[in-house]
Amino acid sequence: MSPDSDLSTKVLPTHVAIIMDGNGRWAKKRFMPRLEGHRQGAKSVRRAVEFCRRNGIKYLTLYAFSTENWLRPESEVSGLMKLLSQFIDSELDEIHKNDIKFNIIGEADRLPTFVRNKIQAALERTSNNRTMVLTVALSYGGRQDIVSAALKVHDALMTGKLTREDISEGIFASYLNTVSLPDPDLLIRTGGEIRISNFLLWQLAYAELYFTDQLWPDFDEQSFWRAIDEFRSRQRRFGKISEQIKSPL
Repeated sequence: MSPDSDLSTKVLPTHVAIIMDGNGRWAKKRFMPRLEGHRQGAKSVRRAVEFCRRNGIKYLTLYAFSTENWLRPESEVSGLMKLLSQFIDSELDEIHKNDIKFNIIGEADRLPTFVRNKIQAALERTSNNRTMVLTVALSYGGRQDIVSAALKVHDALMTGKLTREDISEGIFASYLNTVSLPDPDLLIRTGGEIRISNFLLWQLAYAELYFTDQLWPDFDEQSFWRAIDEFRSRQRRFGKISEQIKSPL
């Protein structure tokens, strides 16, 4: 459906997370190198960021590179790192001009130095921006995030910063990579796979899940509206019964 549909003025998700799957298959179908698929995928990233900014979706989190992706061929990993660096170079001015804060989650210390330097510059330049937060998950894994948080909580208990009675879901969440973000309302996964692939395992507990066969380089504004309209058609009960919930529609 288009933004002119009857649903267009109804509730929007505050935070959308996307598993951007299908770049390699997009390229393979066209007898192109896999990296060309990733280059085209970067154009879809640009469209998604613009869609969220234009429509008032404050938080967008993109699964760009998982901890498991380090197992891919070295040439592809190297190419992805260069593409990431190029993306920051080409998009940072626009991101900053549109008052978007750039953010990353994941094991940044595993990234090449030249990428870390670009990321640090982007973080510093956009740190005071408030209209939207673009988070890129790099060398990120949901299980690793939870284990890291558990170790931090353990250290806090051992040093007396926390007591056993202090521990709650909220306290634990404050030690996750996503401490500065609300939990996602909507997860979109492109590419036809129906799984969440170690992405935001804690944070997706009550997210609405939307899966599409469309490959990420083909995901455009109309594709995003279809996901949004599906989100708005669902009743989010959070454990309550229907009668206790006022439908968003």
